[in-house]
Amino acid sequence: MIPPKLKDGDQIRVIAPSESVPDKLTPELIERGIKRLESLGLEVSFGKYVYEKDGFDTASPQQRLDDLHDAFSDPNVKAILAMIGGSSANQLLKHIDYDLIKKNPKIFCGLSDLTEISSALYVKSGLVTYYGPHFTMLASSKLIDYSLESMKATFFYEEPVNLTPSSHFLNSSWDEEVIVNSSFWAINTGEAEAESIGGNLMTLNFLLGNQYFPNIRNCILYIEENHLIDHKGVQKEIQEIINHPDGDKIAGIIIGRFQTQTGMSRELVTRMIRSKKEFNHIPVVANVDISHTAPMASIPFGGRIKLKVDDDQHIDIQVIRH
Repeated sequence: MIPPKLKDGDQIRVIAPSESVPDKLTPELIERGIKRLESLGLEVSFGKYVYEKDGFDTASPQQRLDDLHDAFSDPNVKAILAMIGGSSANQLLKHIDYDLIKKNPKIFCGLSDLTEISSALYVKSGLVTYYGPHFTMLASSKLIDYSLESMKATFFYEEPVNLTPSSHFLNSSWDEEVIVNSSFWAINTGEAEAESIGGNLMTLNFLLGNQYFPNIRNCILYIEENHLIDHKGVQKEIQEIINHPDGDKIAGIIIGRFQTQTGMSRELVTRMIRSKKEFNHIPVVANVDISHTAPMASIPFGGRIKLKVDDDQHIDIQVIRH
């Protein structure tokens, strides 16, 4: 179930299903984030509890759930954007009114910890969701055009979207140092067309074995990890996916750019993937702009992707259903 596309004048609601407004997101940055969303033709509103904080930097689970349900039930709200990631989104999964979601399909976008909500919404209601920038990334980053252009193409139009490398990137949306981007990295050659499933790798692993984990059989899996996990931890996390009963039935893999703190290099990514015999026959591409670095493309959870990998100069990632 693909949610209705947006049009000029539609309202986007910013809520905090995981952590609330971070302390360093100043009023000036919040205003900048609003203006950037307004540049897409959107009207911006905020959930009632986005500033509420307990000892875990979140509002209470019930407050966060209320904001989520209110955003989906409000007929004036056409899209929902997470404030930021965190570590508490899974507290909501058993209490979400999935029938409400089915009756009111809307764009839901976020990254990192929001992987769990995106997966739960898709598994339990069939709603296609989106792994893309949260409000804090849009407000804090000095590189924004690529992110906004991807949101516009994905959320406003039905035509297929081709993912291309950003020309420059930041190791974190808060960083000042602008880094020249090389290209996507061709790790394994091949081609596939399949349903797109994925998100933050650690957060996906949190779902393993429970009712909210998605069907990964014959999917194109997109994964990324942030600076909290080093390259050795990433390898362990990927092995956990392989150990799943359908871990050897994945059709292709898209890997987001790693933050420098992980210590992950192209050589290590290549060695890691090629050491997994389950992946030897499928296309794999890395260094894609779908991670905690900025800018960031928006990619569907439950959409459809066509992936073709020949070499670094000939990599096609086409989101054909979003």
